[in-house]
Amino acid sequence: MSRADEIQSKLEAAFEASQIEVRNDSGRHAGHSGDDGSGESHFHVVLRAPEFAGQSRIARHRAVHSALGPELVSAIHALSLDLDT
Repeated sequence: MSRADEIQSKLEAAFEASQIEVRNDSGRHAGHSGDDGSGESHFHVVLRAPEFAGQSRIARHRAVHSALGPELVSAIHALSLDLDT
């Protein structure tokens, strides 16, 4: 399973999302700092979930990081998040 698929699966399990998009942006960062050569180091996530209602931006980010777990988060160099209800 690719990291993008793993991210998608964990977010689907954790949130009642109306929208989840996981985009692998690693190719745009080839040769940059944090590029480990795996092609799975930089990701962008768009997530719309009712669980985010009333939460601050930081609380939303923490919820996503918690859902992904420390092992997956530490394996990703860059994770860009677009989170809303």
